[in-house]
Amino acid sequence: MNEISEESVTQYARVRAIDIGKAGLVACVRIPHETISGRRVQEVREYATTTPALLGLADWLRCQQVELVAMEATSSYWKPVFYLLEAEGFTCWLLNARHVKNVPGRPKTDKLDAVWLAKVVERGMCRPSLVQPKPFDSCAT
Repeated sequence: MNEISEESVTQYARVRAIDIGKAGLVACVRIPHETISGRRVQEVREYATTTPALLGLADWLRCQQVELVAMEATSSYWKPVFYLLEAEGFTCWLLNARHVKNVPGRPKTDKLDAVWLAKVVERGMCRPSLVQPKPFDSCAT
């Protein structure tokens, strides 16, 4: 689904946000419109959380020239998505759900959550949580 919208000034031009569940995720990419200045295009897709599906997601993000990937911290379901996309070369942000979803009266669906997350990130209205780097082997001889 492609939608065009006129939005306020953005901090990040090409963002992707993910709402992650146990068996699947919903991803929203928001990028500048190709011909109309000041307009944004968004596309929402669903993916499984299997490795082949996540690699397909990474390919889609490369095609869209995404600058920043943000995802909501849902239990530990974020870890495979975060680490795989980070290994594929993307800048990944893990967001605290309480910091980005405290909007009373907003309907709750995975698709709407992904779109909301993308808008919050592109406008610079949130900060990433600290994700400790993977441990490394320091016993090199």
